[in-house]
Amino acid sequence: MKVTRFTTYRVAPRWLFLKVETDAGITGWGEPVIEGRARTVEAAVHELAEYVVGRDPAQINDIWQTLYRGGFYRGGPVLMSAIAGIDQALWDIKGKALGVPVYELLGGRVRDRMRTYRWVGGDRPAELVAAIGEQLEAGFDTFKFNGSEELAMLAGPRAVDAVVARVVAVREAFGERVDFGIDFHGRVAAPMARVLLRELEPFRPLFVEEPVLPEQAEHYRRLADSTSLPLAAGERMYSRFDFKRVLAEGGLAILQPDPSHAGGITECHKIAAMAEAHDVAFAPHCPLGPIALAACLQLDFVAYNAVLQEHSIGIHYNQGADLLDYVVNREDFRIDGGCIAALPRPGLGVEIDEASVIAASRNAPDWRNPVWRHADGSVAEW
Repeated sequence: MKVTRFTTYRVAPRWLFLKVETDAGITGWGEPVIEGRARTVEAAVHELAEYVVGRDPAQINDIWQTLYRGGFYRGGPVLMSAIAGIDQALWDIKGKALGVPVYELLGGRVRDRMRTYRWVGGDRPAELVAAIGEQLEAGFDTFKFNGSEELAMLAGPRAVDAVVARVVAVREAFGERVDFGIDFHGRVAAPMARVLLRELEPFRPLFVEEPVLPEQAEHYRRLADSTSLPLAAGERMYSRFDFKRVLAEGGLAILQPDPSHAGGITECHKIAAMAEAHDVAFAPHCPLGPIALAACLQLDFVAYNAVLQEHSIGIHYNQGADLLDYVVNREDFRIDGGCIAALPRPGLGVEIDEASVIAASRNAPDWRNPVWRHADGSVAEW
């Protein structure tokens, strides 16, 4: 079997799908994208295609190493996201060729179901109690929401109190019936992170995500030493070499690599094993589409330390399409009691409605995240 063709499709709301064809008639799908930079990653995918077309798609490890090491310059969000989507598609092909899910190729399942959580509150966290109440009735009991809007590098008590008030409202409304993570989203600079973590401790969130930007990773250990709250990060780290330094220094309780950004299934499987060796949990980042989620789930069912799976059903970014709009086998993605069962179909386990994808790609939007500014006019972290 040989790879014959790459085709990419940009589709709403902000996704990029890759179709990899073979001369055996077996097709694999991947999701290589950087949110807001889909065209850039798309160009990288097609540049890398010349290393893959004509190759045996079963040689995933060698192809991965060729894509990573063959161009001298390596790493970073664009190249690793391009590799990620290609890698996902190759695993999809291999699983389909052998008639088994990818998790069987990785040694078989370690669990029967995977716990998920719902996003609530939007970019500017609001109406958390109402949103959580609706989802609680739908069977979810685990959530994540943004902790703040723009936050100055040195913010006063009013800004701190506004963050705390949202969390207080959730705990007062639901008590211990719900679990939630709080995403600082890189909006909190190191001078404020320690203050907020201290103030949030009494409300016992499951974790605090990206307490500071990954560029300030040296603070993870310092912050962890100052709080009892588990700290999570990793969506803006792109290889096991990025994670190696963080794990060596300590501080993170949960790693969150994104299998559409951090080199795909091949690389994230290694990252999960590195985390397990450090007694660190694994919770793949995934605010993306159905192929990305399917890749995450394949890893969740073989990683002993996998604890939570993010997904984008109903997420605030999904304008123009939702997670399952391009999926034929929607029933396989059913979430029961907040958990999802192992996808039963071969490969990644997702059957893409190609006709819908092609139609949607004809008028795909170029999504961009907003550019926020502080009151003084300076650019704020989104």
